[in-house]
Amino acid sequence: MSTPRFLGLPPGVRNTTVRTPMGNVAALQATPSAGGCERQPALLVPGYTGSKEDFIALLQTLAAAGRSVTAVDLPGQYESPGLVDPGEYTRIGLGAIVGEVALTLDDGPVHLLGHSFGGLVARETVISAAVPLLSFTLMSSGPSAIGGARAVDARRLADAIGRARTRERLEEIWAEHLDAPTRASGVSPEIHAFLRERMVANHPDALVHMAEELLNATDRTPELARSALPVLVLYGENDDAWPPEAQSAMAGHLGAERVVIPGAAHSPNVEAPETTAEALTAFWNQVESKDRSGTA
Repeated sequence: MSTPRFLGLPPGVRNTTVRTPMGNVAALQATPSAGGCERQPALLVPGYTGSKEDFIALLQTLAAAGRSVTAVDLPGQYESPGLVDPGEYTRIGLGAIVGEVALTLDDGPVHLLGHSFGGLVARETVISAAVPLLSFTLMSSGPSAIGGARAVDARRLADAIGRARTRERLEEIWAEHLDAPTRASGVSPEIHAFLRERMVANHPDALVHMAEELLNATDRTPELARSALPVLVLYGENDDAWPPEAQSAMAGHLGAERVVIPGAAHSPNVEAPETTAEALTAFWNQVESKDRSGTA
């Protein structure tokens, strides 16, 4: 799971609720602490077992460039209510909700970013072409299903939840399987308490169905390439989820820009936030400059 290094909200960042026709979504929204929003907004989508807090270290820096930035919890994640129909926890269904969130943001089309599983979800938003977008960033997200040790972890979590899809069961899973490794990782008591709270607050149906979506995602790179949207593929040099070479090959097939974050693994937003924010801002500003000039 992505682990933020701090939880205090920087200046200009606030908790909010985004209201859409498909339900409410919990969010963190950042605006410039000085000056106005002269650039187009950005929307950030977290990964499996993650949340909007995974982006805390990026928000103030991204907003300082002159744009509003919104990070969300997907439905069923942490503080966002779960869906009435568990069958809607699909990449396509969640991608439609991300699109609805994008439509609520002021100042026109947005820069969309998806981290890990969030990239697979946001990819569906792009492919659907249902909402206007300026760009798309895949952060530490591959072309298809996740593999390796992280796939094993997702399968184990879904199997452990099983049919007893209650928050009491999530409490048991935390106590039996996650509490000790989290303490051993050396996180502060505040972060430890947050990780427990977040895990238990997740909707069990969401965790099970999102795991299935993560483990069974097909490669939709050709459809994404046909969108003609400017794409950035950004990942840590030591990513241990999707292999860096697979993400690099995906970028080549998409004709996308590619940024490798030195010293980072699967969460460059946490592990190297300033370098990551700098790369995102440069890409987004470049896209907007080309959009204004009408060049390709």
